[in-house]
Amino acid sequence: MDEIINCRDVYIKRAGRKGLGVFARKDFKLGEVVEKGIMMPLNNCSGHDNPHLFTWSEDKKVWAAGSGYLPFYNHSENPNIFKIGDLPNNILTFYASRYIRKDEEITGTYMSKKWRDCFKNQF
Repeated sequence: MDEIINCRDVYIKRAGRKGLGVFARKDFKLGEVVEKGIMMPLNNCSGHDNPHLFTWSEDKKVWAAGSGYLPFYNHSENPNIFKIGDLPNNILTFYASRYIRKDEEITGTYMSKKWRDCFKNQF
């Protein structure tokens, strides 16, 4: 059975000045799934105001909330995960982009950091 949501191998704790962050419960190999979640497209909201929403369309006009721990991954210029979105099925999967040690913080790149209002002056 292919799980739609899988967040059992990560946990959340304080990540210093960044607030909350996601950490590895185990070691991850390159290419291994770190977390997989459901995306819930939203109406009448803007990701320019809410940094916990994801851009969820090619034209950058649809915003979505993510299940599990998806909204809690911090940004890094040297991330250790990459994301693949399955837009038609509303699934987002995070994969290890290198070896990740148990208890290491897991970070991604906010691709929209350059154009979203909520990220101005944060990075």
